[in-house]
Amino acid sequence: MLFISTHDLEEGAFGLVLNRPSGQTVAELLPNHEDLKEIGSVPVLLGGPVARDQLIFASFIWHSDGERMECRHHLSVEDAREAARENHSIIRAFIGYAGWGKGQLEGELAQHAWLIKAPDEEFVSLDRSKNLWRELISTFGPVFRLTAEAPEDPSKN
Repeated sequence: MLFISTHDLEEGAFGLVLNRPSGQTVAELLPNHEDLKEIGSVPVLLGGPVARDQLIFASFIWHSDGERMECRHHLSVEDAREAARENHSIIRAFIGYAGWGKGQLEGELAQHAWLIKAPDEEFVSLDRSKNLWRELISTFGPVFRLTAEAPEDPSKN
């Protein structure tokens, strides 16, 4: 499940995978880093196949007036700590990200390679992350609901 946070026709697109928890927190991943007060317990997710050697902090803020999710990514440790102090921000850390060059995402969309759904307020909830893909894909109709409910390993059906 990808959250596209930046899209520009000239520059390309940037996104983060929201449903692949790594099972680690920032403090576990950076045990020798000092001063992780507000962000040590932040969960780390596998953000995508690009730059898997980078840890990226992002803050998510839900704007109920426009029913939209704002994502600020590539935050420094200090910026992530500051955002964590804000009551309305949800902080996540990601190993890697998903990226597309100029025109690449538009081409994939023209081929109907992606299903698009606007996020809701609970989109980045950790409680939802494990079942997020199944939950959202089911909303696209009966065929997709069958796909969502199929076991990952058909031999275990």
